[in-house]
Amino acid sequence: MVFALLRIAVAVVVVAVILLVVFQGKLVWAPTGAPDVTPSLLKIPYRDVTLTTRDGVALHAWLLPAEEPRGLLVFCHGNGGSIGDRIDDGAALRRLGLTTLLFDYRGYGGNGGSLSEEGTYLDAEAAYDFLAASSAKLLPPAKPLPILAFGESLGGAIAIELARRRKLAGLVTESTFTSIADMGAELYPFLPVRWLLRIRYASVDKVADVKCPWLLLHSRADDIVPYAHGERLLAAATAAAQAAGRSPPRFAELRGGHNEGGFLVSPDGKAALASFLDSVLR
Repeated sequence: MVFALLRIAVAVVVVAVILLVVFQGKLVWAPTGAPDVTPSLLKIPYRDVTLTTRDGVALHAWLLPAEEPRGLLVFCHGNGGSIGDRIDDGAALRRLGLTTLLFDYRGYGGNGGSLSEEGTYLDAEAAYDFLAASSAKLLPPAKPLPILAFGESLGGAIAIELARRRKLAGLVTESTFTSIADMGAELYPFLPVRWLLRIRYASVDKVADVKCPWLLLHSRADDIVPYAHGERLLAAATAAAQAAGRSPPRFAELRGGHNEGGFLVSPDGKAALASFLDSVLR
């Protein structure tokens, strides 16, 4: 009986390992098709934009011009849905004086291309480069404006990598994990997750390369990305900033769960974001 149970346990682990290796992309990315709503639903002026990545992928995006812009923002959304689910976020950021670019990654929102970690980084680069190239030509006033990045959940990992590759005036991450490996090890402690992953998004290893002002937002009630991930990111980023003689990042608590919370429903988060923007865009 003992050996029979042991064989069953080994078989279950082997099957779980195979599934993790083969289908890990489906555990990380959950894209949907083209959005069936537009910012006009909230009577927000916007422009349809097509971005082209360095590897030739065309991405759909919406540009939401602020009435009196004081900065430009690349919005990197989370792993589920499309930009159609982020119109409220774009509207709120636009009201804060940020001309905001909402874009879908390759494989999301009806876009072509094959999803990969590096691919999502290239997508964020294309969004940044569009804003950098077009700010003086398309966006009033006709002068370059500082560019920031906002990343929610998985998008926070993408925005952190963008901060390493491009010059940002500021970085905001919301409900972001330390790494996919840490998340996987917590969810599947019986599997050798760290050995099996090809998708890593190892943000905690990159904090020393983030040289711009940084605001981290996280909720204690987050039911998907534990609050401890935000604490560990903050600790690592603070240590790196102190070692380099830079100002440490800021941190503010949000309310609600991972998908029900966020700065939109958190007065403290909204206040922290407004204060952060005032400090970097003065």
